[in-house]
Amino acid sequence: MKHVPRILMAVGVAALLGLFIFPMWQITLIAPQYPDGVTMYVYINKLGGENPSVIQNINILNHYVGMKYIEPDAIPELKYFPFIILAMAALGLATILINKPYAFWIWAGLMVVLAIAGMYDFYLWEYDYGHNLSPKAPIKIPGASFQPPLIGTKEIINFTATSLPHLGGYLAGSSILLAITAGWIKRKF
Repeated sequence: MKHVPRILMAVGVAALLGLFIFPMWQITLIAPQYPDGVTMYVYINKLGGENPSVIQNINILNHYVGMKYIEPDAIPELKYFPFIILAMAALGLATILINKPYAFWIWAGLMVVLAIAGMYDFYLWEYDYGHNLSPKAPIKIPGASFQPPLIGTKEIINFTATSLPHLGGYLAGSSILLAITAGWIKRKF
């Protein structure tokens, strides 16, 4: 049991680094013209989809109702978020060296704070994206909002929008649970 907390934390750091491989979030739009859906994946450093034209297709749809184009190069979070994850991984390694319950819990707490801040930032981006519409839009629907849900499913005119974590998001969440468990085990034994 002596080495279990360190092993759990090492697995947690590896899980966190999974964000460099897997998307952390996904937003799927289903409509009559897209019965199979169009899914956009949010990675820590880019936006993508099941095929290279996903962002272009979403931007074409957005144009009709006056929504802003999604321009990944204009999203600053995609530039600095990888550095935050690398810093948290480095702190995770330092936590392994410290090997004290409080260190595991502080790391988990920092991750929770970052997750809450990230979700709030994502909500603000979605709000701006769905509410600040161009007055020159070809289709105008008074009082309409096109903001996708933060989490869950929402009907937006003739679209069903679903926004959920993807594998990278679940891995990051599991890293928090692993750190909490490591601290608990370290404290008990």
